[in-house]
Amino acid sequence: MLTRELIYLSAGEMAELIRNRKFSPVELVQAHLDRIQKVNPKINAYVQVDVECALASARCAEAAVMQSKNLGPLHGVPISIKSAIDVAGMPCETGTKLRAGYVASEDAPLVRRLRKAGATILGVTNTPELLMAWETDNLLYGRTNNPWDLSRTAGGSSGGESAAIASGCSAGGIGSDGGGSIRVPAHFCGICGLKPTPGRIPATGHFPQSVGPFALVGVVGPMARTVADLKVLFEVIQGPDIGDPSAAPVSARWPDPKELKKARIGYFEDDHRTPVTPETRKAVKGAAQALRNAGFEVELFRPEGLEKARQLWWQFFGVAGNMLLGPMTKGREAELSPILKEFNSWVAVQPPHTAQSLLDTWIDRDLVRMQIFKQMEKFPVLLCPVASIPAFHHGERRWQIEGKTVEYLDAWSYCEWFNLLGMPAATVPVASSAEGLPIGVQIAALPWEEELVLSIAEVIEAECGAGKHPKDP
Repeated sequence: MLTRELIYLSAGEMAELIRNRKFSPVELVQAHLDRIQKVNPKINAYVQVDVECALASARCAEAAVMQSKNLGPLHGVPISIKSAIDVAGMPCETGTKLRAGYVASEDAPLVRRLRKAGATILGVTNTPELLMAWETDNLLYGRTNNPWDLSRTAGGSSGGESAAIASGCSAGGIGSDGGGSIRVPAHFCGICGLKPTPGRIPATGHFPQSVGPFALVGVVGPMARTVADLKVLFEVIQGPDIGDPSAAPVSARWPDPKELKKARIGYFEDDHRTPVTPETRKAVKGAAQALRNAGFEVELFRPEGLEKARQLWWQFFGVAGNMLLGPMTKGREAELSPILKEFNSWVAVQPPHTAQSLLDTWIDRDLVRMQIFKQMEKFPVLLCPVASIPAFHHGERRWQIEGKTVEYLDAWSYCEWFNLLGMPAATVPVASSAEGLPIGVQIAALPWEEELVLSIAEVIEAECGAGKHPKDP
């Protein structure tokens, strides 16, 4: 099998072929290491690759196959981890000089679960500084480029992760998402990503720590080239952990295919506030029609209260988040990246929370959740855009769409609602722009319904065709 064919197999296919001894884990890992050596200098997805540990893991995986041991669902599969999640012996610096040289002493629980399932960790991937951007660039490791077009961003904050997976430098991996940081990079790079309900997958071992406002809006989740791989990764890493304050004992429960078709789906092309490109509208319409063709009832529906949810999300992620991280950056502003300084300037427009304003925000968040969830009794699944635009050129900050200027902070508001509401949401690629850039759509459901989201995403993927791969950069 040619190297390019090998690295672009799905993670599930890789594991199956290893179990059947069609090729060895060592061969597979070496193919990925060769790919990284060739491609990473151009896309800058990885901040560290541990060649020796990856090959040692592959040799152990090969020995297990030869000894006919029970093999996990990811046995021998090479994956990557966002460098905001602890992987023993690897940097977890979140792209900031303020954590330069920090090396994790132990694996996060989800990393331990991945290793137990047989996965080989290749390395850790790049992020924007302190994860506060929808593009990936920092003063420690520099800029990550989109493998579809090096002049464009791979997104953020899981931009290194999305670029690695899309370019065949990893079979799949783990990102994190506080306001679109899994879904936007997946959309930009033409892969799939899941933002779960807070607590469904343990955020233990993530920096910033999953506490306070971050526990309400921030999560970790899988990223891969196919929805089937998202499902495998999700099953492996889901489940409660005492280190995540949002954890709950929810077991994986996949819907019966016949019952799945009973789920009523509401879709909308835009939110009547932030316009989307015509190609994005067409992608959402196409996904809606694909679901109709598959036997689902799909109707135009946009719940009321989304703008309120967006405003409240900013109060948690922007204002409260800056209060949490502010003591870390105070007095060290000269060491911060231009992108983080810019983000901080946007946050500074509003005053910090008082006890009363934080309490009011918390109460309003619960009230808007009740309002939207009540409306979703009729449409328990939502289909909508991921963002206003496909991957943008490095440094861009505003775009003209349908005669209106869309500012940087507004372009991703389609993701931010679901962080505030605690809803699971997945991105799946369905189309391409005139420039050949991937366009994804977003599927969301009520909390703890990840299996429903992924099952419907898989239907869309099957009807619209599997995602394409970029040409070698």
